Amino acid sequence: MSLAILGNPPAFSEPLHVGCPNIGDRRRLIARINAALDRRWLTNGGPLVEEFEAAVAAVAGASECVVTSNGTAALELAIRALGMSGRVIVPSFTFSATIHALTWQRIEPVFADIDPLTLNIAPAEVERLMTPEVTGIIGVHLWGRGCDVESLSAIANEHRIPLLFDAAHAFGCSYHQRPIGSFGDAEIFSFHGTKFINSFEGGAIVTDSYELAERLRLMRNFGFAGYDDVIHAGTNGKMNEAEAAMGLTNLESMSVFIDRNRSNHDLYSQLINTIPGLNVLTYDPSEHQNYQYVVVDVQPEVCGLSRDQLLQVLFSENVLARRYFYPGAHRMTAFREFAPVRPLPVTESFCSRLLLLPTGMAIDDAAVQSVCEIIRIAIERAPEVVSQIRSSPQL
Repeated sequence: MSLAILGNPPAFSEPLHVGCPNIGDRRRLIARINAALDRRWLTNGGPLVEEFEAAVAAVAGASECVVTSNGTAALELAIRALGMSGRVIVPSFTFSATIHALTWQRIEPVFADIDPLTLNIAPAEVERLMTPEVTGIIGVHLWGRGCDVESLSAIANEHRIPLLFDAAHAFGCSYHQRPIGSFGDAEIFSFHGTKFINSFEGGAIVTDSYELAERLRLMRNFGFAGYDDVIHAGTNGKMNEAEAAMGLTNLESMSVFIDRNRSNHDLYSQLINTIPGLNVLTYDPSEHQNYQYVVVDVQPEVCGLSRDQLLQVLFSENVLARRYFYPGAHRMTAFREFAPVRPLPVTESFCSRLLLLPTGMAIDDAAVQSVCEIIRIAIERAPEVVSQIRSSPQL
């Protein structure tokens, strides 16, 4: 396969995206939406929302589920309902929404470095950063691989502060054979269109605390109790019936989506791991996984191309890979007002090396093989590719 970056036509006429939405059975989706239209009950806790909440709670192994308009709203509501304020310890190596949910409420993120093996927040770092001003800990189950729940729980219990998990990547996954969604004081999910289970837009908070869930239900609906009595500070964080219809339809195809993700991940691993300097991150086969992320660790000193150079090659071929989570939240302009920049060496190392490749129902074996062939040829022709990139400012 020739390389577009060297003047040839792109390998793909249409872009391949990371997180291309899964749809499920369209007829089932349309039937559910039509039923909602016939009922003329489109929002405010309709029957589809209630059904979706029960289904999400069952997957998560939690007794309570409060669905929301999106995952960021779920984080914001959970942070506020748990009484976090002042300063909260959180990994920098996460999607910016995790941090926005804090800074939007004028809470200072205290950025912790990550464990070099798991890429999740390092408990030793959390302990080191603990001060009397810290009012909470947020762990992120990155790529669906569970945090060190036991160590983080012990720290939170010792300091008598709440522990919240951002499980946006981890719906349908497990940690020590227990469903993710059943840890800490609460966990949040995202059902954004890019997630393997989506509700167009949407999120959820799961917990085993009935009291917390009731507070969250008030907060997501303007603090209304009954018809017109506002008894709690709140906002509009509700999920509507069309979103719940999409979520329920996706759930019916959940095993199909996971099978495709796993097949793609296995094939990517088989082909890419034979290329010097590239490794696909692994998942623990003893745990339930959704395999919705194909993450490649690029070692430029071995393969001859940096992660960003390889990204440019893929973009030229209409393969819209992503670099997560560059440059790290601790170095993002939006958050400098809240937290001074300080080095996080492990985070910064992985921010410069990791590349996400397209997967999901829109990607078949032939597409995976073509992407891997582009990568293989680019590495084989690394000096030529580097020279072309340097001489082409537009790339």
